[in-house]
Amino acid sequence: MDLKQYVAIVPDWPKPGITFKDITPLMANGEAYKYATDQIVTYAREREIDLIVGPEARGFIIGCPVAYSLGVGFAPVRKEGKLPRETAKVDYGLEYGKDTLTIHKDAIKPGQRVLITDDLLATGGTIEATIKLVEELGGVVAGIAFLIELTYLDGRSKLDNYDVLTLLEY
Repeated sequence: MDLKQYVAIVPDWPKPGITFKDITPLMANGEAYKYATDQIVTYAREREIDLIVGPEARGFIIGCPVAYSLGVGFAPVRKEGKLPRETAKVDYGLEYGKDTLTIHKDAIKPGQRVLITDDLLATGGTIEATIKLVEELGGVVAGIAFLIELTYLDGRSKLDNYDVLTLLEY
């Protein structure tokens, strides 16, 4: 299936010069969403995944149906102040400053094989921070899956030691 036909290209959003890749048409089409999810489920099964981890918010959209299909749990990674119990946290750089991601300290058991999911690999900063959280809690990053990779931003270079699946490249 050609998933690109379900991605809307939005020029100059959220600011001039940015060409946004909108996955909401893909999510709105049951057949395309199922196809994309099934591709990631197959990838996860091959890696014997115990847990799915996804950063907010679109990592939830990708990861939760994969977790459901595999019959495994899902652990959310959220911005600071959004999780109610004790968390591990990591600061990471943005083009205009820094942000902080958190995960509940008991979300991952040492040795669990984790698949990290998100909608988009751009510069790699969010996923790099998510990897640090997973590994800090003793998880093994067995794979990372994205719907889209923006190859011209070279985010994959931050993921050299990890197995990565992307369904679409721009």
